[in-house]
Amino acid sequence: MGHLSWAILINLVKEVKMSKLGIQDVTVRDGNQSILATRMKREDILAIAAALDKVGFYSLEVWGGATFDSAYRFLNQSAWENLREINKATPNTKLSMLLRGQNVVGYHHYDNDTLERFIRLTIENGIDILRVFDALNDPDNLRNAFKFTKKHGGHLQAAIAYTVSPVHNNDYYIKLVKTYESMGADSICIKDMSGIITPQTAYELVSAIKQATDLPLNLHSHTTANATSLVMEQAMKAGVDVVDGCISPFSGGTAHLADETLLEAAKLAGRKTALNMEALDEAYELANSIVEKYIESGDLRVRSLIPNPKILKYQVPGGMLSNLLSQLEQQKQSHKLNDVLQEIPKVRKDMGYPPLVTPLSQMVGTQAVFNVLLGERYKIVPNEIKDYVQGLYGQAPGELNQDIVNHIRQQSEKKEAVLPEDLPFLYEKNKKVMQEFLEREPEEEEVVAYTIFPEPVKNFYLNSIEVDSEDSEYKVESQAEQASFTSNNTKRTDPAEPIAFRMVLPTT
Repeated sequence: MGHLSWAILINLVKEVKMSKLGIQDVTVRDGNQSILATRMKREDILAIAAALDKVGFYSLEVWGGATFDSAYRFLNQSAWENLREINKATPNTKLSMLLRGQNVVGYHHYDNDTLERFIRLTIENGIDILRVFDALNDPDNLRNAFKFTKKHGGHLQAAIAYTVSPVHNNDYYIKLVKTYESMGADSICIKDMSGIITPQTAYELVSAIKQATDLPLNLHSHTTANATSLVMEQAMKAGVDVVDGCISPFSGGTAHLADETLLEAAKLAGRKTALNMEALDEAYELANSIVEKYIESGDLRVRSLIPNPKILKYQVPGGMLSNLLSQLEQQKQSHKLNDVLQEIPKVRKDMGYPPLVTPLSQMVGTQAVFNVLLGERYKIVPNEIKDYVQGLYGQAPGELNQDIVNHIRQQSEKKEAVLPEDLPFLYEKNKKVMQEFLEREPEEEEVVAYTIFPEPVKNFYLNSIEVDSEDSEYKVESQAEQASFTSNNTKRTDPAEPIAFRMVLPTT
């Protein structure tokens, strides 16, 4: 497919039968993750979700992403219990979650038994739509998650991790959409996690996808670069079926466009919506009262709300930016942030232009920090980057810098990529481990959670049953200890999502 001119696209879109526009509200998942570092309290999540349930949204994104990890690690909560309570509070609206393919909600590949159990339990506990993506857009990393979602009756929304590079263009994305369609996708999502899609590109890409498939299309983008109102208007004109937004008190900055602004954009685009405006007003008033306490506590940082057009150049998602700041502050090197931002595109090019989304965003970002602070590129290489260049994370979109790869491999233990089908099942082994420290037979969901995040989940349950750590062979960390990433009395800074790849510089 060649480049479509603007005039041709306008004519094509005139022929598209515009359906009623759906709006998915993502306040309590991605909005919470983007500007509150996933620290929204359960009582607030339930109150806001219950109010949003009356508005008539297409769906509510309420779970997955970093919220699963954060529930155990930071909030002393069961992620599964959170989901069940949300499901009870939202009887009128479909619920959606974000799943990282074979990575589930973690940061590396898990065995198929863990993946299938997680997906089945997710659907049984109330999730209707599973938005499934892979950080590299590698279909091989998605096929099992797709298969299990379909097997257990979930709506499979196949998500494109949107990025911009010499190897990513409309032809690339159309080919990906057709592949996902052949793999059983029920709908497609353009997942612009960095907020870098431009208005014209949104128009062209949505138009091209609508020409290539009859599957419903959702556009997800962040307001980091501050052009998202134009992006959404153009996508609506091009025929997008569903768009994502947040209730306005939790919108903007590294989060998303306000639901209320999406309604105005829909009017300009000539698209009809069907929301209950009185219920939306009530949800606004509630959210507006709740947001005050997060401002007072410092969980909602002003920095998260300031637009950053330079994101178009560096492509750094909001959560990744917070992680970078956290790592630099730990080393008392926050003044070198701009140097790190300039290094990130270079590392990304070396790595074959991976989209900057979890876990690749943390990996590329941490490598860039090492390169800048040590004054020598790739002097120290995180284990995750060593694994990545050996293919353990999947197929890179573009060619890797072979000189860099050879340099890294000289520092690395040689490893072979293992197919998901060949990963050993861990359930029975972990069930026995949990039975030991719980002194009871664990539930299936508890074992699955422990398999994905062993230490945070173990600490959560041991703290929940108030084990006396002095008399126990198991160490029980306090919640403060789990949440803190600093040492030597340095200032504590919490990232927008847990840092999977913590930077420890040499002391000499």
